[in-house]
Amino acid sequence: MLDFKFDFIHFSQAETDKIEATADSFHPVLNELRNTFDLSAVALARELSHLPVIADPSHGTGRRSSLIPIMSRAAIGAGADGLIIEVHPCPERALSDGQQSLDLHGFEELMRGLKEPARELAGTT
Repeated sequence: MLDFKFDFIHFSQAETDKIEATADSFHPVLNELRNTFDLSAVALARELSHLPVIADPSHGTGRRSSLIPIMSRAAIGAGADGLIIEVHPCPERALSDGQQSLDLHGFEELMRGLKEPARELAGTT
């Protein structure tokens, strides 16, 4: 975790405002998931840095695209400023990462479902 903090310090000293922190995943003991999405990393990144924090629930939930919507809401609740969501018109035909991708309809539903929680957290309901 110390490396995480030093990365923020190093990048924040760069002469650019085009830097963001990404909360991705780590490899779990559970075989049902390829990766585990650590929401505490989102909250910690918010605490350690002034940079925007972008969460990646697609990669973090691995082979379970059904988990992407709930983990997306959880990431926003943990303080994420944005999300990376893998989307494919036909995930079962994707050359890679199809199991962790939403189809276009699923992505549209997710975006609609995220509007209200985001407004509530921002205090703009």
